[in-house]
Amino acid sequence: MSYVTDRVDFPSSTGVRLNARLERPVGVTRACAIFAHCFTCSKESRAATRIARALAARGIAVLRFDFTGLGQSEGDFANTSFSSNIEDLVAAADYLRDTHGAPTLLIGHSLGGAAVLAAAARIPEVRAVASLGAPSDPSHVIRHLEPSLEAIEAEGSARIELAGREFTITRQFLDDIRQQNLTDTLARLSAAVMIMHSPVDRVVGIDHAAVIFQAVKHPKSFVSLDQADHFLSRAADAEYAADVLAAWASRYLPPPKDPPVVEGEVTVRETREGKFTQSIRAGRHHLTADEPTSAGGLDRGPSPYDLLLASLGACTAMTLRMYAEHKTLPLERVTVSLRHDRIHADDCASCTESATGRVDRIERRLHLEGDLDDTQRTRLLEIANRCPVHRTLEGEKEIVTRLADSSES
Repeated sequence: MSYVTDRVDFPSSTGVRLNARLERPVGVTRACAIFAHCFTCSKESRAATRIARALAARGIAVLRFDFTGLGQSEGDFANTSFSSNIEDLVAAADYLRDTHGAPTLLIGHSLGGAAVLAAAARIPEVRAVASLGAPSDPSHVIRHLEPSLEAIEAEGSARIELAGREFTITRQFLDDIRQQNLTDTLARLSAAVMIMHSPVDRVVGIDHAAVIFQAVKHPKSFVSLDQADHFLSRAADAEYAADVLAAWASRYLPPPKDPPVVEGEVTVRETREGKFTQSIRAGRHHLTADEPTSAGGLDRGPSPYDLLLASLGACTAMTLRMYAEHKTLPLERVTVSLRHDRIHADDCASCTESATGRVDRIERRLHLEGDLDDTQRTRLLEIANRCPVHRTLEGEKEIVTRLADSSES
């Protein structure tokens, strides 16, 4: 299943606009989820983007947003706190409930993981919560502020540098986070919980995962993100976490629904993920098309010409299989290899005399397995040229293009 990315925003509890991305499936949405990013990170972190897209590709719409005062969201970070992060999560749930469906899954990274565990009880539809590298005590974050703690306490605030950026931390933030009692909240949590943590996490130690696991009730699961760093900086670690999370979450979400099928119609839509990335829906099947990175794409799927060759190759193999079974030929397997190129008309043996300039050429090689004699192989070569897609490509064609009515878009 493919997905599209929508740029959205919604109001926080204080009225500021929170900037977000909604990754949603093409076709029927099975469930909705929210992703909460790590302390002073943003919705564009590797963990947030990869996990959101992996879930969307499996039918789960995921809203990833910037907390107040971070990323592209409005507001002053100096006025925020752990409690305000929870309020932002509740506001995100309200937005989804009104627009796409209430979230049944919450995912959080680092302090965002602690936030979703704390917020779950305030979102009644939530059935599952997943944390990645989350602290069992939100005040754990204070250890990263130690060089400036004295100044914050004495002056009420201080500018500190975190991950190469400056932030204003206030005494209000410290007081709020020290008052949090996540352990009691975890004991009352009724949703299924999965704790994902790296045993070599140097930002939030693995012992925090043990505390969370002991505090929550069953059903609960633990997944070791072996050799991963706290921020899941390596693509392979983020992708692994995304795949495991998607498989785990499927157990606690509504079963997938078959999308309505329009026989004979193919719909292609930009995902807006990249410059050329397209989502393709053909009946109940979903594909992705793109251009290679060398052509400015993201290489998320085959190119349009790759798909054209695939269509011809698939039709060729199917046609040969039907003929072989009809004639009871000992054909065990067909493999079709194809290449597309543009050549000079003068080099084209089958072109008409009027052809000039460059023409399209498709080279098709048939690999036929089985105890076939030369006569049978030659006959199968002739049949390959009769496949319907082959005839379509070589025959007269009419392509009619019109603008869709507003009701059709």
